[in-house]
Amino acid sequence: MLVRIFILSMILSPLFLAGCAGMRPVAEAEPEMKTAHAMFVPGDNDEAMWERTIDVVHNYFEIARENKMDGVIETQPKVGASLFEPWHRDAAGFHNRLEGTMQSIRRRAFINIRRENGGYMVAVEVLKELEDLPGLAANAPGAATFQTSNPLQRDLNLVVGQTTPSGWIAVGRDTALEQRMISALEREFSTN
Repeated sequence: MLVRIFILSMILSPLFLAGCAGMRPVAEAEPEMKTAHAMFVPGDNDEAMWERTIDVVHNYFEIARENKMDGVIETQPKVGASLFEPWHRDAAGFHNRLEGTMQSIRRRAFINIRRENGGYMVAVEVLKELEDLPGLAANAPGAATFQTSNPLQRDLNLVVGQTTPSGWIAVGRDTALEQRMISALEREFSTN
């Protein structure tokens, strides 16, 4: 019986490994998304341009900082949407939603607006980051009630979160979300 299980595991293990090796990164899976992340908007009304851009960005992120003099809009980091959160717009496509379901991902957007001849150049940059925990997070269900490492404590405040803050690793730019935001800006500025 053990020989059969061993032989079966030897036959099936290359199939499982080949399945993981066959997965392509997002950058290779969507080469058509690597286009310009900026657009030209004709016009001369600074205030209307700024407010309409803020309205579109606010549909995706919370605004952290805006500076009209420098033409910069910076957003708060937002934890990536999962498959179970279709109402969040910060994950473009199934792969990004699946990634947000399986791992802690966050995104931040930077929008630059500068005056050009007869209009404005609007550039969108979305940065994606992956959470880097120093160890296992001690946030198991029931951990506050059933502490296995501490035999008896009279401390009434046993509910604790992570002991150290998590860090974030830069993954790169989210070109799919950049394109989605550029398309939304184009729709906003095409209507007068």
